[in-house]
This record gives sequence, structure tokens and C-alpha cells, in this order.
Amino acid sequence: MKKTKAILIGAGDRGAKAYAPYAINYPHELEFVAVAELNPEKREAFAKQFSLSEGQCYATWEELLKEDIKADVAIICTLDRDHYEPTIKAIQKGYHVLLEKPMSPDPAECVSMVDVAKENKKLLTICHVLRYTPFWNTIKNIIDEGNIGEIVSIQLNENVEVMHMSHSFVRGNWNNSDVSSPMILQKSCHDMDILMYLMDQKCKQVSSFGSLMHFKESNAPVDGPLRCLDGCPIENECIFHAGHYYLGEGKGWAKKFTTDHTREGIIHALNTTPYGKCVYKSDNNVVDHQVVNLEFENGATATFSMCGFTREQTRIVQIMGTKGEIRGKMDENEISVFDFLTKSETIINLARQTSGHGGGDEAIVRDFLMEARNYRGEEGRHSSEISLESHLLAFCAESSRVQDGKVITIDSFVEGLR
Repeated sequence: MKKTKAILIGAGDRGAKAYAPYAINYPHELEFVAVAELNPEKREAFAKQFSLSEGQCYATWEELLKEDIKADVAIICTLDRDHYEPTIKAIQKGYHVLLEKPMSPDPAECVSMVDVAKENKKLLTICHVLRYTPFWNTIKNIIDEGNIGEIVSIQLNENVEVMHMSHSFVRGNWNNSDVSSPMILQKSCHDMDILMYLMDQKCKQVSSFGSLMHFKESNAPVDGPLRCLDGCPIENECIFHAGHYYLGEGKGWAKKFTTDHTREGIIHALNTTPYGKCVYKSDNNVVDHQVVNLEFENGATATFSMCGFTREQTRIVQIMGTKGEIRGKMDENEISVFDFLTKSETIINLARQTSGHGGGDEAIVRDFLMEARNYRGEEGRHSSEISLESHLLAFCAESSRVQDGKVITIDSFVEGLR
């Protein structure tokens, strides 16, 4: 098997820690030959880990893609609003592209990406990693085998977990839709994709409700400072005190915003980065809870609920069919299948996965590399055109939410893009 050569654009948490380790675990399959990363510490760390010379390292994607680097694929993990241009350029340069989700916060750019990939006969795969997990694949197989009959309705809950919510979507990179993406697109396009995957039907219309209810200045403590370490009057009562969390049980999360993992290094980062700000005085605007209602072409329905106020980070699903029911909890890797006729319940316990996202992070890289090696111009197993459908659901849901729950038909929304 020929080794695939890759360039990485964006050596942050997803690029360097979720997808790139495949080249460490399977060096006979994947080799990185160049990296573009704005942060010099992250760039140097990646170069050291993957034995790249200074000449193989670039500060920007523009500098990297100006060169004619001999590589087969580009893995692009920049921030949301910086996905479109490097993706288009990489495809035009002749690379197959693995792109971190979401495709783009602009629906027209999402459509354009799909078109450009088709025109250039290049593979474009979006990192909807849940499709590649044993958990969701097992559920899909049960449905396809007809064990629960025809799906009537699905309930899917995304439990974000309260400290993950505060870290990523209040203080972190994805806290403000003006510079990143709406929550339903950034975090929950995974869930829109899974609903499409399981239902295997076109969605007809959606409605949605949600808001930023808690993480706002009206809930800040009286006389509270901007930064938690500057003498917060409710320091010992606040769940979200940055010092208590990142110097305690949240030390692992602190590694995402500082390369100095000492106590002094973390304190310095809390005094100089947004991660030390009071959660009630951050520049966040994304919702902390949202529900979406979906109706599919065959009359089946689905409800999705995302909430930041949960004790665990997981997804919980209930799939109700005409012959039976499936229930599953992703963090436990357990699936229950109930038969209405026999009243029997089958419990499936899946092996615990070592790769992130329930095994999806590693599996999507493996699948992408295999498709890239054997690419003959055909659509991939989970192509960008398939991912585009779930992105459109997210855009429609957000459109509904900001219009007080107005029902949005998918066809009319798509027509408005033309």
C-alpha cells in the first residue's frame, strides 16, 4: 500500500490532536510533509512531533498553498470562518480534502465547496465523525435490517456538559457566532447529520426555539471583576470560577489554551486569555440551550435538544419504530433493542473506544485515506454533498430560532440561496 502524503492547515486541538495522530499510530499509511499554523508554539510542537524541517512549516495557509508541495491530501482544521478559502484553493491545487466541521457559517459557501470539488473531481469529506463510530453504525444496521420496522419518530439529546459549555462556548473559540458559527451549526451539525443518517429521508421542514438564558451580564455578581482571579466576591460559590476549575479538575482543559502546563503557566494564561474571564462578562452570544423539531418527507418526525446544563457529555437517543424501539447512550456504548411482538429486549454492549468521539476521529481518517487512494471521481461514502444536507438543516433551524420558531421549509430555504 502506498503511503499517503498530507499537508495540515491548522495545528490546533482538532488538527494536531484528533486527526494527525493517525500518522503516529499508522506511519506506513500517512505522512505529513508540511504544516501551516499561525501560533508559533503549536507550529513548532507539530514540527517536532512529525519531524518536519523549518522549510516545511508555514505561518499561514496562503504561504503553504503558494508552494507546489507534493502531497495527496490536505487536512484543514482552521477556525470556522477560515474554512472556505483554503478548502477551495487546496482542491484547485489538486489535493483531496478532509475538512473539519462545519463546512462554513455561510450556506452559499457550503454549496460552492461541493460544486468546486465536483468540478475538479476531488474528494471533499467533512468531519462528521459520528457516522464512523461503532455506536451509530450499529444502530443504523439495526434499523436497516428492519428490526424495529419503519421509523415513526426519533428523539435525540445532546448533553454538552456544563463545564464544556463554559469552556468552549462561553469563554472559548466558539462563543460568538459573529466570529465563529451559531451553536446549532458548530456543535450540533453532528446531530443534524446523525438524524439524516438514521432517518434516510429528505427533511421537509423545521422549527426551532432556544436562547442564551444564563451566561449573560445580568447574572454577574454585584461588583464582580472581569477576571475571576481579580477577587471575585462569590469565588467559593461560583461553579465557573476559572481558577478553581482550570487549576483543579479542569487542568486537562487548560492544555487547550496554554502550552505551559505548570501552575504558574496556567495562572498566566488565565490573566491574559479569555479563559480567565467571568462567564457572565465574556463576549459570548451563542445559545446555551436549543430545541429543533423536524418533519421528514414520509411523515416521520424527529426532535433534537441541545443543552449546556448537564452533568455529563454524551448523546442519548430513542428511536421509535412500528415494530420496536431502540434506546442508546453514547458515553456508555450501550444499545437496547425492544421488540413489540415478543416483548423481548436485546442489550448490546460495545467495546470502549480509545480514539476521540467514540472512535470516530480515527475511523474517519482511515476511511478518507482509503477513498483518496482509490478515488476514481465517484462520490465518497459520506460525501460533502451528504454533509451539505445536514448543514442546511442547521441553517434552517437557526433561521427559525431567530424568527421566534417560524416553520422553515427546506426547499424554500435552498431556493433562496440561488
